[in-house]
Amino acid sequence: MPMWVAAQVHRHRPMLLCAGIVALSCLPHVPVHAIEVDPAAEQIQTALHQGKEAAQKRMPPDSFYVRFGVSDAVTPRGFLITKLGALSVMATHMALRGHQPSESDVRQILESQTMLVSTVIFGNVPNFAVDSYIVLEQGGKVIKPATVRFDAQADRSVVYPKTPRFKAKVVASFNYADFDPMAKTTIAVYPATGGEASFSVSFLDIH
Repeated sequence: MPMWVAAQVHRHRPMLLCAGIVALSCLPHVPVHAIEVDPAAEQIQTALHQGKEAAQKRMPPDSFYVRFGVSDAVTPRGFLITKLGALSVMATHMALRGHQPSESDVRQILESQTMLVSTVIFGNVPNFAVDSYIVLEQGGKVIKPATVRFDAQADRSVVYPKTPRFKAKVVASFNYADFDPMAKTTIAVYPATGGEASFSVSFLDIH
């Protein structure tokens, strides 16, 4: 289920920054902690089974995203996707099409070295997100991303032409080896035009 985590937005300028291996039936209940760098076989099977169940219930694949921020139309927000979450997303997508993941599909996700973090921020000019940056902060340590990409041309917000006029995505991937998957974490987004949007997420509490 989606999890929204409280966000804190800072304004430094007048701008609102604003995934078959085996048959999966009759599986025992296995506790799943979402940020597992090296998931156990039981956790993998559970994640795939949850995705198949979600498809049967006609739930969207993105229900396995871990969401943070405030769920309104003009406040910064985002989501991250863990390995187990990605397995459930993939299993849902494939089950909706009458297929199931192959071993190679599963292996590709499990061998991934990075976790994706996607954010939506808001500003008042179309190119405000150009050269934006994302970091993780854990106990005074700043973790830099392996990759960052952003919308060079932002879309109009639902309140256009009122402020904030535009919204844009800023997406980063972080190496699992670089951060603590059990720590309280601040996800901070820095547009080149100034300001900051930050989100407090307890990785330990992600389920």
